[in-house]
Amino acid sequence: MTEENKYPVEVDLSSCEKEPIHIIGTTQSHGLLIASCIKTGKITQVGENAGHIIGIASEELLKLNISDILSSEVLKNINDSLLKDERLEVEESLVNGKKFILIPHLSGDSLILDIEPTHEKKDTFDFQKELSGLLNTLSASENPQELCQDAANLTRQIFEYDRVMVYKFDDEWNGKVIAEAKNDDLEAFLGLQYPASDIPKQARQLFFKNRVRIITDVNYAPVKIVPQISPIGGEPLDISKSKLRGVSPIHIEYLQNMGIGASMTAALISNGKLWGLLACHHREAKFVSYYERQTCEFLIQIFSNELSLKNSNIFLNKIGEVEKVAGQLMDQVLRQDSIKKGLSTNDLKLTDLIESSGAAIVIDGKIKLVGKTPSKKEVKTLIKKFLSKQQDNIFYTKNLLSLYPEAKAYKSTGSGILSSRLGNDNMNYLIWFRPEVIQQIDWGGDPNNKAFYDSEKERLTPRKSFEKWTEDLSGVATFWKDYELSGARKLSKNVNYVILDNQKRDIDNLNEKLVTAHKELELFSQGLSHDLKAPLRGVDGYAHILKEDHFSSLNKEGRMAVDTILSSVQEMQDLIDNILSFAGVSNKDINKQVVSTDTMVSDILKSFNIKSNFSNTSVSIDESLPKMLGDRRMLGQVWSNLIANALKYSERSSSPAIEIGYNLKENITVYHIKDNGIGFDPKYKEEIFNLFSRHSGDNYQGTGIGLAIVKKIIEKHNGKIWAESEPGKGSAFYFHV
Repeated sequence: MTEENKYPVEVDLSSCEKEPIHIIGTTQSHGLLIASCIKTGKITQVGENAGHIIGIASEELLKLNISDILSSEVLKNINDSLLKDERLEVEESLVNGKKFILIPHLSGDSLILDIEPTHEKKDTFDFQKELSGLLNTLSASENPQELCQDAANLTRQIFEYDRVMVYKFDDEWNGKVIAEAKNDDLEAFLGLQYPASDIPKQARQLFFKNRVRIITDVNYAPVKIVPQISPIGGEPLDISKSKLRGVSPIHIEYLQNMGIGASMTAALISNGKLWGLLACHHREAKFVSYYERQTCEFLIQIFSNELSLKNSNIFLNKIGEVEKVAGQLMDQVLRQDSIKKGLSTNDLKLTDLIESSGAAIVIDGKIKLVGKTPSKKEVKTLIKKFLSKQQDNIFYTKNLLSLYPEAKAYKSTGSGILSSRLGNDNMNYLIWFRPEVIQQIDWGGDPNNKAFYDSEKERLTPRKSFEKWTEDLSGVATFWKDYELSGARKLSKNVNYVILDNQKRDIDNLNEKLVTAHKELELFSQGLSHDLKAPLRGVDGYAHILKEDHFSSLNKEGRMAVDTILSSVQEMQDLIDNILSFAGVSNKDINKQVVSTDTMVSDILKSFNIKSNFSNTSVSIDESLPKMLGDRRMLGQVWSNLIANALKYSERSSSPAIEIGYNLKENITVYHIKDNGIGFDPKYKEEIFNLFSRHSGDNYQGTGIGLAIVKKIIEKHNGKIWAESEPGKGSAFYFHV
């Protein structure tokens, strides 16, 4: 058994919130719990009050099989339900010669029976008349508040408790008595609030497993379940669904301090959530039979259905009003072609959608304020430090100060906020603000004195006073209602469409400008080629005339000048050709086809005339280079540039050599060209692919465009190229397409 599942024998300040009441290990005394193994039928655990309830001692029961105490008919019904995986039905049966009600359920591999004494059932006619009265009365209630009061009156009328209350939870699980029916001599609890700790989380969760919970005698002596640990699973028995489950000693003392002798509590569930409780108190012990509790379940089911229906109708009416305003606001936005103006400068404003004192419209980081709000600087800081860190696009709180202390500076205008982030960035928001509402809250006892540590009992003990305690509350706004949240989502969704449409228009305009610029660039490139090459041809022509006709008559400096002019003209022509080639790669479409790599490399090497121009260089090529899929002309440029560089930068080595090959990496063919030339510093392995980037020194001619062209072509083929090198140790270029 893990430490967190162990039931604390001594409940102290640190363990109270985690008190595992589902494995409390005791039952109430008005019935008997028996647990047996589903597979074998052997009785494994029983309540110590077995002798008192059915006349068989607990130690004797533990020697028996469940079939020894139940009739064959009851056993058959249980087994049939287990085989069909159906709900186990309540049975009336003789046990040891006495008639009892058997309430079965499963807990893990155990069959649990709650055995309670029978009581007279109501006459069928009277029972139907009572149920019809319940249905008619609750259905006739005009609004949720009237419904709650009718439910309290009916419950007290049927079950005759001294006090019946309808207790509603708020969004922080504090509870408030919103309806009450009581004896005239009792103090009124109507309107009082109680802290969430009075009904802790684990207790609230159990109401989904047991909708109606009775404590027949607050002063009962807890009945131990023996043995405490289940022989089946080696864990304490989970009795979450048991009608007899024992009560936390803290809760017992809590009820005793209130002067209560018995209670019945029923869960009010609306739209799948625990909305509140129907709480019945009696000053003396009081037993409510199983059949009467079924009537209570029927009552709260009708109540819950009616409550959900009435709340849904209110919600639908309100959401209709909110959506109408949202539609009108969007009409204004579209008419003015501006989100800010449409939501802030007309008769209808953003603050009219949701009840609020002010709002902020944040578009592209620019803020427009409406009504009474924090300053623009404060709103900007709120977004940066707080709202931008929220995971959900919709965020709301009635107490911003408790989450964001800096909000204290503007609690008079922004104690409550409802924020909707537009899109996925933090540049667009709609934010509504509510001021603090100074209010008085009447608590049933001081909420700050929730519990005390009792050194004598060596455990936590609940507060003893439940007299009305009034608290002045500040820094808190009114809470945001569901239909308001729905309205915020609706408007935000529509505003998002406008933002996206505006972005699409901006992108379309930009794309149009880019297309125009692209066409102009093509014309410019063509003009550049003509305008630059024309004077170059003139310079080149006259330089050749000088060399052919007057070279011998020039002195040494003159002859050097002519040679320099000719070589510079050639460099300039190469540069222009390379620039145009680079631009051409970007502008031209790819015409993909299967290319024979062997043939392409062989043709390129022939064009370089290796034997004559690089007679000392050895070239090794892997046999059968894999074919490539791509643009034949562009891929030819890649191979030509890389092979030319390898030949050029290795020819001054003592034994120049280049290697052309490939490897398979994760089913991708990676080609490589390696040389043993001058190499380069590895820190430039990215930079060498940039336009006009050269790191080979002045001893080698080049424009610094070749590798940029290679990279552009490979990227256009959705491939990748990279290099590895060290100075003086050659270079290796790898690529795939």
